[in-house]
Amino acid sequence: MNAKTSKPQIPAGRLQSLDALRGFDMFFIMGGAGLLAALATWFPCGFTEALAAQMDHVEWHGLAHHDTIFPLFLFIAGISFPFSLSKQRGNGKTEAAIIRKIIRRGVTLVLLGLLYNGLLGHLNFAEARYASVLARIGLAWMFGALIFMHTSWKVRVWITAFLLIGYWLLVGFIPAPDAGGADIYSAQGSLVGYVDRILLPGRIYYGNIDPEGILGLIPAIGTALLGMFTGEWVKRKDISENKKVIGMVIAGIVWLVIGLLWSTVFPINKKMWTSTFVLVVAAYSILMFALFYWIIDVKNCRGWILFFTVIGMNSITIYLAQAFINFSYTARKLFGGLIALMPENSQDFFTQAAYVAVCWLFLYFLYRKRVFLKV
Repeated sequence: MNAKTSKPQIPAGRLQSLDALRGFDMFFIMGGAGLLAALATWFPCGFTEALAAQMDHVEWHGLAHHDTIFPLFLFIAGISFPFSLSKQRGNGKTEAAIIRKIIRRGVTLVLLGLLYNGLLGHLNFAEARYASVLARIGLAWMFGALIFMHTSWKVRVWITAFLLIGYWLLVGFIPAPDAGGADIYSAQGSLVGYVDRILLPGRIYYGNIDPEGILGLIPAIGTALLGMFTGEWVKRKDISENKKVIGMVIAGIVWLVIGLLWSTVFPINKKMWTSTFVLVVAAYSILMFALFYWIIDVKNCRGWILFFTVIGMNSITIYLAQAFINFSYTARKLFGGLIALMPENSQDFFTQAAYVAVCWLFLYFLYRKRVFLKV
């Protein structure tokens, strides 16, 4: 933790677009998805119902906006690393010290994932869930960062391709030994679920497959590396800002086309973190970053970003806090009476809005006090 009481200052050279995009991403976890979904109750129509449908995960194959939140966060972590690495090297930190910090961060996120899953709340190690969103982020970023440190960009291209194609060859051509004739891309029939069932300790989230399980870590490293390629591109000093944006747009289109064509034989599936899922969501991620980067860091249009920046600079904080702090109780105590006066079909919307407001004010207090949880 870093706690100071002066007015918050954003460090010179920091990509404000990255903080804003991270905040935009986490907004949906912080109640934004429920807020937008509630519009369909208040103003039912084709548009709001379609929007509400995007605020939840797809059941199996396919993609909705809610499926992009997790990989976008990992992609953003990847973008940050080339800048962090350069800064650490510039400050004279040894390679060994940097490696220790990378590993410590990865392990810390795994431990925080266990805490989030409630391990200490019941101490039932046999029934605990060991896989988690934070563990997937920590391990995928850690391995990606170690690869980034020790290879050239050309070697990293080959490694990323190997990870994504190799994962397809494993999952697409080797059925689970206990599949019993089930579809090779189903939870029961896939090698992904099988590896979880035989190797993952404790409780498996869906019983026969865990969305943050063991084998899915392979392509998730690819997600982190694609983010690191993006950060390395933006960090370059020999090309103009506009060319950087154009390059990112081109990369996004190429990844999207490859991912969609590949999906005809390898379905887009978040729970298995398929290689096509990696490419399609990486396309979304880089295009969103290109947009935020162009508006905020190139065009210097920043008057609107405070709301998202406050969330983005304490993203891990709000993710963990929602598991341990009853923000809903506080929202009801502060706004319950006013919400009860609203038309019945709008009350769900205002309940969600109150929750978002309480979470944001909590983060804004930390932001003003310069208290940021850094892992």
